[in-house]
Formats: sequence, C-alpha cells, structure tokens
Amino acid sequence: MRVLKRSRQLHGWLAALMLAMLALALAGCGNGKETADSAPATQQGDLTLVVGAYSVVKDAMNDILPLFAAEWKAKTGQKIVFQESYEASGTQARAIAGGFEADVTLLALEGDVGKLVKAGLVADTWKERGENGMVTRSVVALGTREGNPKGIHDFADLAKPGVKVLYPNPKTSGGAQWDINAIYGAGLKLSEEQTGVKDPAAAKAFLESVHANVESLDKSGRASMAAFEYGVGDVIVTYENELLARIAQGVKYEVIIPKDTILIENPAAVVDKYADEHGTREAAEALVDFLTTEQAQEVFAKYGFRPVNEQVYAENESRYPVPSGLFGIDYLGGWAEVKETLYSKRGVWYQVLAGI
Repeated sequence: MRVLKRSRQLHGWLAALMLAMLALALAGCGNGKETADSAPATQQGDLTLVVGAYSVVKDAMNDILPLFAAEWKAKTGQKIVFQESYEASGTQARAIAGGFEADVTLLALEGDVGKLVKAGLVADTWKERGENGMVTRSVVALGTREGNPKGIHDFADLAKPGVKVLYPNPKTSGGAQWDINAIYGAGLKLSEEQTGVKDPAAAKAFLESVHANVESLDKSGRASMAAFEYGVGDVIVTYENELLARIAQGVKYEVIIPKDTILIENPAAVVDKYADEHGTREAAEALVDFLTTEQAQEVFAKYGFRPVNEQVYAENESRYPVPSGLFGIDYLGGWAEVKETLYSKRGVWYQVLAGI
C-alpha cells in the first residue's frame, strides 16, 4: 500500500510539473518576441527586422536603430525590434548568400552587394536608394601611437625597416580591400608622377614593400583595430572613422591622411528576397532610406564617418581633410577591374602573398 501511495504521489507531482511547464510555454508565446525560426510575433503591431552588417558600423548602428524604431512607431504605431549580426563584410555577404535571412544589409564594398545581386537576393536596382546606394563615406588613413614615434607620414613610410604594420585580410574583410586598393593606387599615383603613366609593375612593387612589414592579417577591420589597441604593431591601415571614433573615446592615437589615398564608399541595401518572404519590405526600405536622413547621418558623423547627406557633411566639413591626391575606385578601373586585377586567383594581391 505504501508503494502504491508513493506511486500516486509521484504521478501527481509529475502532472503538476507538466502543467507548470505548459503554462510557462504559453506565457512565452505571448511575449511579442520572435526567434529566427518562429512564426510572426503574436503581439499585434510588433515587427522584427533582421540586419546583417559589416563589423565597423556596429557602434553607429547601435545608436541609429533605436532612432529608427521610434520614428517607425510614431508613423505606424508598430513596435519594431531588431535581430542584428556584425561580421567582416565578405563573411557577412557569404552568410547572407548562404541562407542567413537578413532583411537589410550594410556592407563595406559595392562588390559584396553585387554578390547578393548575383545570388538573386538583392534587386539590381538597389542603387536607387541612398546616395547611389551608399550611406557612408570615409578614407583610408594611417593610425599611429601617440606622438607618431616611427615618423609615419605616408604609405611609403610603412616600408621602412623596423615598422610593424597592421591591416586585415582582404579575403574576408571589405575594409582590407579598401586598404589594399589605397596602397596599390598610391603606387600607381607615384609611378604616374615619376613617369607620366600608370605603371602596374611599380604599384605591385610598392604594395610588396609595405606588405613585407605586415605583422598580422586579421579577419576584419574591427579585429585589426582591436589588435592594435592591445599593442600589436606600430601603425594600422584602416578607415579614418575607426581612428576618429577611438580618439573621441579618449584613446591617444595620431591620424595620418596620406597624400594619395582612396575615397571609401559603403553601401546599404534591402535583401529583397528575404524581406518579401518575411513581409518586412516596407520597414526594410524605410530603414535604408532612414540611413541617409540628417538624424542618422549625424550619428554616423559622431562615429567618424564622412556623411553622404550634403547638409550634415557641410556642418562637419572641417573635421575631414581632403588630401590632394584623393582618388576613387574609378581611378583603379572600377570594381570589376579591381576584382580581376587585384583579387582574382592570379591577381596582384595573391602574387604578393605568394611572393611571385
């Protein structure tokens, strides 16, 4: 009889436990949040946007997204929440192409958005939003320790004996491709000044001389910046905005803008296929549009980016020196040419890596 009584008690406890777990599960279904694999939130008016972006923009987006959410709620009455992912640009583009269902993407390179167009995820009209598809600008700059102890003034100084250089890996990082483009382009500019024509062989030799002093190749611009902050290297090749943001936080770096350097332009786009599948197109388009508003551009400026909004740029113009030899991607023939010349299997970059 005692065994029977204990058995009945055990069954009673198990039943109570199952009821409690069921109640918790039902309560969780009504919390208005979604997981990546769940159905739309049951709380009426909630909307989730998935944002997949490159790592360098993370801090600015942490400020911008709440501003957009407030504006969206004021306009529509909907509470909007975000699922966010920040990775090196090339890594992020591959993740989205491979099935990471971002509704909106911010990437370092036009070419990375091009990969998503080729994959059938982004419409080829994506440049109709923003400033020809771009939402921020910067330039490739050099960051040194306080007081510039190695006497760095231009890209050529990176090839000096004993100078330890940092930049990330262009295989994974869009920022690194801007860095390599800037150094290679500076080599072309130098050859043009000396001979009157662009000399690709001289530009390759210039890039080789700099790369010989590279301390490490990190996977992203943000990872490279973190290594520099830990004390690795004497000088970092990076986005101007990365350095300005650190200086604003009290870090004692020197910012060197080389005479010949490249204008960086960073795109944003709606990932049309996933936005349509999720029913988030209207909000996704609104977010991309919001990124070029004065409100968002002021945040980008706060974090050191060069605004694409003309009014906000004018208000901050004194912060952004324009070097005499500044050039755009067109100077290198455009992204299609750069991809073939520098980053193909037999391209200049891989020849430099292989020492050939």
